[in-house]
Amino acid sequence: MISIDLIKTDPEKIKGLLEKKGCVVDFTEVLNLDVERRKFIQEVENLKSQKNKVSSQIPTFKKEGKDTASIFEEMKTLGNKIETLDKKVEDLDNSIWQILSVLPNPPDEDLLRGGKENNKVLRQVNKKPEFSFKPKNHYDLCVDLGLIDYDRGVKLAGNGCWVYRGVGAMLEWALLNYFVEQHLKDGYEFILPPHMLSYDCGYGAGQFPKFSDEVYWIDNKDEKSKFLLPTAETALVNLYKGEIIPEEKLPMKFFAYTPCYRREAGSYRQEERGMIRGHQFNKVEMVQITTPEQSSNAFEELVGKAERLVKDLGLHYQVSKLAAGDCSASMRRTYDIEVWIPSMEIYKEVSSASNAGDYQARRNNTKFRNKDTKKAEFVHTLNASGLATSRLIPAIVEQYQNEDGSITIPEALRKFMGGLEVIKKQN
Repeated sequence: MISIDLIKTDPEKIKGLLEKKGCVVDFTEVLNLDVERRKFIQEVENLKSQKNKVSSQIPTFKKEGKDTASIFEEMKTLGNKIETLDKKVEDLDNSIWQILSVLPNPPDEDLLRGGKENNKVLRQVNKKPEFSFKPKNHYDLCVDLGLIDYDRGVKLAGNGCWVYRGVGAMLEWALLNYFVEQHLKDGYEFILPPHMLSYDCGYGAGQFPKFSDEVYWIDNKDEKSKFLLPTAETALVNLYKGEIIPEEKLPMKFFAYTPCYRREAGSYRQEERGMIRGHQFNKVEMVQITTPEQSSNAFEELVGKAERLVKDLGLHYQVSKLAAGDCSASMRRTYDIEVWIPSMEIYKEVSSASNAGDYQARRNNTKFRNKDTKKAEFVHTLNASGLATSRLIPAIVEQYQNEDGSITIPEALRKFMGGLEVIKKQN
């Protein structure tokens, strides 16, 4: 959520930044509501001061034997006025909140305006694979080797679902073990959160109310309902909602493994057969909670960690800096790590590293106690996939395929697969 103070300080600047995301906004209404709110707050403070002054006369009246009925009557009148104005302030707070809650996070100033067409590739890493034979696509490779059972996945749950089988299940689990091992080595705390979350978690993460149609609801879609988490970020950034964290504990670094459940899974075009898009997929997610001063370094760390996981798998990939309009509504900055899919001749995102600044913290009221000023300030929250598997397996089987149809297993995964080095077709 955007701070109303930030808008008041420089409304034209914030308006220009939001326009980079394609959000055209007029702050006139919210600024007028804030002026009215502050006027009522001042009136309340004046009335409270007046009430205290009247109340202070009671001991004197009693000491002098005077009747205090008129004082109590005046205090009652002032109390009723204060109550009425407090209700007006509360209503104005709610109106301001409703306007601000649907606005996206203003992007960092260095981001280009527009969408995907203005994303900037920062670097490409590891050699792009070349084949001396006609390579197969990941769908056919996974079916031929018995790694994935797409037909029975559709039978069980419909389009966008699949079943890992045998060595395919082992390969999926090896990837997850590899991620967990690396994050533990880097000192991140392992979290296994609930898969069913309250509405407040979606709101605090900045996904609700605008994107509430993109998740699977357990029951009726309202503020008392639960939904299946679309990413572990939704849970992790809310771990300390409503709390004040001592500054000495920051930065906090977490990672979580969960399946992710997404209603908006795409069009299922011919070129997106297989695991490229799905309603359920496995992902390890990283989150940091920091002070504002730690925020930039934390972002670079998360990008580096996600990138290293792909690099050490020996996969060809690129890192892209997203334009403002391609960043999600909650994020002010995002870099994508995109792996090469040879059969599609395009790069597909396997991790998005993002900095939300204090946007999510304002929504879920997560603060830290500044050790110098002793004041409570909003934290910054950052996240990055570390990593999602549903596009890594297509990349692995395509980039590591051999002429005989077998798949060489990346060295980083072999110890998690009992030393197996090559996946061959089984009878």
